[in-house]
Amino acid sequence: MNDKLDFIFNLQKNLNQEIIDKRNLPPQEDESWISKYALAMYVEMGEMLNETNYKWWKNPMEVDKDALKEELVDVLHFYVSLCLALGMDAQELFALYEEKNKENILRQEGKGKKSGYALGEQA
Repeated sequence: MNDKLDFIFNLQKNLNQEIIDKRNLPPQEDESWISKYALAMYVEMGEMLNETNYKWWKNPMEVDKDALKEELVDVLHFYVSLCLALGMDAQELFALYEEKNKENILRQEGKGKKSGYALGEQA
């Protein structure tokens, strides 16, 4: 699995560089890219939401799952770009995810570093 994640990171790194080169974008600090990628990801999430029936004031439409998947992949593009701007590679993301997942499981069992997650537990 990690090989596919590495592959995605490499594809995204190459795409980002190609866009910078072809558009002759001036050098920017990673902090600037982080803001841009976060905003772009937010916009793509809005586009994904537009493919659902969240508007209770409109007649429901048939949800186009293929369009939802496409928007989700757009979100992933910018998510990976954010990781790269933060200096993360696929291995670090995987390790951090695995660590956080273990903590989330412990929280659900009332054994985590933060309280208020387990059923019946007071916050």
